Amino acid sequence: MIHKKLFYVIILLLIGSQVYTQKQKFSYLDVFKLEYVSDPQIAPNSSRIIYRRMGFDIMKDKADGNLWIINSDGSGHQKLSSREGSEHSPRWSPSGDRIAFISTTSEGSEIYMYWLDSGKLAKISQLPFSPSSLTWSPKGDQLAFSMNVEKDPPVIAKIPKKPEGAKWAEKPRITDRLYHEADGRGYIKPGFNHIFVIPSHGGAVRQITSDDYHHRGKLSWSADGVKIFFSGNRTKNWEYDFRNSEIYEVEVATGGIKALTERKGPDNNPIVSPNGRYIAYLGYEDKVQTYQVRKLQIMNNDGTNSRVLSATLDRSINSMIWDEKNTGLYISYDDKGNTKVGYISLDGEISKLADNLGGTSIGRPYAGGSFSVSKNGAIAYTHSRPDYPAELAVMNAKSKRTTRITSLNKALFDYRALGSVEEVWYNSSVDERELQGWVVYPPHFDKNKKYPFLIENHGGPVLNYGDRFSAEMQLYAAAGYIVFYPNARGSTSYGEEFGNLLYNNYPGDDYSDVMDGVDYCIKKGIAHEDQLYVTGGSAGGIMTAWIIGKNNRFKAAVVAKPVMNWISKTLVADNYFGYANSRYPGQPWENFEGYWKFSPLSLVGNIETPTMVMVGMEDLRTPPSEAKQLYHALKLRKIETVLVEIPGAGHGIANKPSNLITKIANTLAWFEKYRQETENE
Repeated sequence: MIHKKLFYVIILLLIGSQVYTQKQKFSYLDVFKLEYVSDPQIAPNSSRIIYRRMGFDIMKDKADGNLWIINSDGSGHQKLSSREGSEHSPRWSPSGDRIAFISTTSEGSEIYMYWLDSGKLAKISQLPFSPSSLTWSPKGDQLAFSMNVEKDPPVIAKIPKKPEGAKWAEKPRITDRLYHEADGRGYIKPGFNHIFVIPSHGGAVRQITSDDYHHRGKLSWSADGVKIFFSGNRTKNWEYDFRNSEIYEVEVATGGIKALTERKGPDNNPIVSPNGRYIAYLGYEDKVQTYQVRKLQIMNNDGTNSRVLSATLDRSINSMIWDEKNTGLYISYDDKGNTKVGYISLDGEISKLADNLGGTSIGRPYAGGSFSVSKNGAIAYTHSRPDYPAELAVMNAKSKRTTRITSLNKALFDYRALGSVEEVWYNSSVDERELQGWVVYPPHFDKNKKYPFLIENHGGPVLNYGDRFSAEMQLYAAAGYIVFYPNARGSTSYGEEFGNLLYNNYPGDDYSDVMDGVDYCIKKGIAHEDQLYVTGGSAGGIMTAWIIGKNNRFKAAVVAKPVMNWISKTLVADNYFGYANSRYPGQPWENFEGYWKFSPLSLVGNIETPTMVMVGMEDLRTPPSEAKQLYHALKLRKIETVLVEIPGAGHGIANKPSNLITKIANTLAWFEKYRQETENE
């Protein structure tokens, strides 16, 4: 009898221990604990890697990062310097003895230099504005960068001088530019981006480009250090020919500029080969359509003999880096919701080297991330899976074996149960083409239990979701929802034809693609007709509004930062000039019926679904007036609705961690209201 009692005591203790040690679900405040790797830069000799370590400040409510350095085998992991403050854009000197980077100071962003042998650190610039595109010269004696140079605004009227001490209204903001504001940035002060050089040991800064044109993007020095290659549009009609750009060279000594390309379309990101003979760049011949694949091209350093290298790859090239032998380039590209690192030879042969590049888009599972390559071919890159954001991985040059060398979130995820992510494929009812999506299951998922089913539509629409970490998807799953996120037609990573299916058909057959995914999940027993919920932001908000205008299958919906009326949106948004002829033929006043046909507001009379409408109050991409059109229409029709306006937030509502939490918490609260009503029926 004693032994039997002891046995039961032991069993109870074991059960209690298991309950006590069971992992908790991912929660709102866990968002502030997340960290991730950004912009890894491997040393020329591949011995060490410097990267930007990103995290979230719970007191300042923002993401920020500083620089850390680590040996390529994962040892010696430490902060680069003892200074505090935001640091970014680290770049190794050609010899690997120094690291240049950009950091904030009390007076603005400046260029810093770090010496590896001594550990000394120095600020080497005193700039009026923030620098970008920091690039070493081949000899390591100079740094090139771009920076804005302000211009005076147009003056229309002379105002009398106010009396001393008088408190008059602020001066009007006057602009005569086509592009004068940007979401997340607000009003853009007049000025132009120019290229500058500075000695790498510090000294006088010299502007080498001139005239009222923008000189932006990646900079690349000629092998002899005499020229710098860049992209821009220096034509008379540059402001209205906004999709076009060319590759230019500028003489460092004289400032003389010459165009090396001349076709219609974007040509950018020039990179000179190590031997100086070739220039690789990205672009395409503009056919003016919804989506066009960005191709890798190569030309001689004088602009002659231009040819496409990536013609056989029906995917956009994101970035590229020359190999040291001048025989090809390392590239990254998205394929079926996953970002790859590959290699392309000068004869166009392509081989895949690594999967799962990404993990720097923390909120939702968008593409992102970056990589760098050493002289011997070792690759450092941001590596992500659905259960962790970007960590640092290294691919060995000889064995091609990849090793993950950081675990920034181990202290958190060792004690959290995340929702598992499953890839699904199904067929379109429109044309039988294959479609891809992902299902996120709640932690501790029980297949015998019935769960509510939530569709999360991605933005863009010319973007892609994938098998990457997503704080938002995990929070939905932790609340007990099965989450489905599809890549409907128009999504990238499936080729140009697939991405361009939305031209003059948006929203259109992509609606059927989403609903076909829902029906597929119902047939699989994953979803249930009486427990369907739907949400999405931006293009996902458009899709959500379109869905509830087309059917009444959903218990509740949350429409975030939508376009409801293409006519009003097109002429009000910050990028108002970029929609005509790429989404729909003509301008709104030339194609009124066409623009209205695809406006979700045209279906608002059909909506019966209880709908929350959400928008950032500073949104310049899908302005609050769009969200209010939906909210006001539903109120007038006495449909259950509520408007959530987020102060200070632009189009990227979740850019601040607290706003990410606010977005998810309000969405779930709305769904829970109708979920409980269903359960009480």
